Amino acid sequence: MMIVAVLFVLGSGLTLGALLSGSGADKARKRRLEALRARHVEGNVETQMRRISANRQNNVTGIWALLPRRELLERRLAATGKPWTVTNYMIASGVLVVVAWAILLMRGMPLLITFSLGIVIGAGLPHWLIGRMGKRRAAKFVAKFPDAIELLVRGLRSGLPISETIGVVGREVPDPVGTEFRTVADKMKIGRTMDAALQDSADRLQTSEFQFFVISLAIQRETGGNLAETLSNLAEVLRKRMQMKLKVAAMSSESKASAYIIGSLPFIVFGLIMWINPTYMGGFFHDPRLMIAAGGGAVWMGLGVFIMAKMINFEI
Repeated sequence: MMIVAVLFVLGSGLTLGALLSGSGADKARKRRLEALRARHVEGNVETQMRRISANRQNNVTGIWALLPRRELLERRLAATGKPWTVTNYMIASGVLVVVAWAILLMRGMPLLITFSLGIVIGAGLPHWLIGRMGKRRAAKFVAKFPDAIELLVRGLRSGLPISETIGVVGREVPDPVGTEFRTVADKMKIGRTMDAALQDSADRLQTSEFQFFVISLAIQRETGGNLAETLSNLAEVLRKRMQMKLKVAAMSSESKASAYIIGSLPFIVFGLIMWINPTYMGGFFHDPRLMIAAGGGAVWMGLGVFIMAKMINFEI
C-alpha cells in the first residue's frame, strides 16, 4: 500500500512537471513565433523605426530631459536646416548668459539688474535668432515651391509615378525645397508611406503652402482624379497668393518702419544713456518712485507696441 502511494505521488509530480514545462515551452514557442512574424510582416521597417524612435525618447538622459517642451525646440532647430541639437542650443545660451554677466558687471551695473539682463539676453537672443532663421528658410522654400510643383506636374504628365517625380524634384530644385523633397524620397525608400513622410516635412516647415500640397495629395489618393491638373491649379493659386503677400508688404512697409522706430526708440535711448553714464540712470534702480514710473511707462509702451503690431500685421 505504501509503495502504491509513493508511486502515485511520483507520478502526479511528474505529470504536473510535464504540464508546467509544456506550458512554458508553449509560451516560449509563441514568443519566438511572434518575434519571427514581426520581422516579416508588411510595414516592418516603419514599425522598427517607430520602436527605435520611442526607445530614443525613453532613453533621454541628462538635464535636457527636464525641458518642458523639448519636442517643440527640436522642431524649431530642425526648421533652420542646420545640424544643431538641443545640447548646442543650451550651451550657446549658457555662454551668452556668462558673457552678458561679465560685460554688464564691468560696466558697474547693479548685481540684480546684471543677473536679470543676462538671463534675458542668454534666453531671448538664441530664441529670436532660431525663429528668424526658421522664418527666413520657410520664406525661401515658399518662393521656390511653385516651381517645384510645376516640375512635379511635368513629370506626372510625362508618365512618371509620383514617388519617382518627388525624387526628381529633390535632385533638380535648389535648396531648401530640394532638401525637403530629398528627405521625403529617402523616407519613402526605407518604408515610410508618402503621406507620413510629407506630413513630417509639413510639421517641420510649418508653412500653409506645403500643407496645402500635402492635403491635395491625400485627397487625390482617396478620391482619384487628375493629379497633374490638381497640382497645376495649386501652383497657380500659390503664385497669386505670393503676389498678394508682396503687394501687402510693400503697401505696409512705411507703417511697419514707423512702428519699429517709435516702439524701440525709448528703450534704445535708455540703454545708450545707461551705457554712457550708469550713475545718472542708476536712480531708476534705487528710487521707488522712479521704479514705479519706469514700470508704468514700460507697460504702456509694451501695450502700444502690441497694438501697432496687430494693426500692421496682415495675414493672407
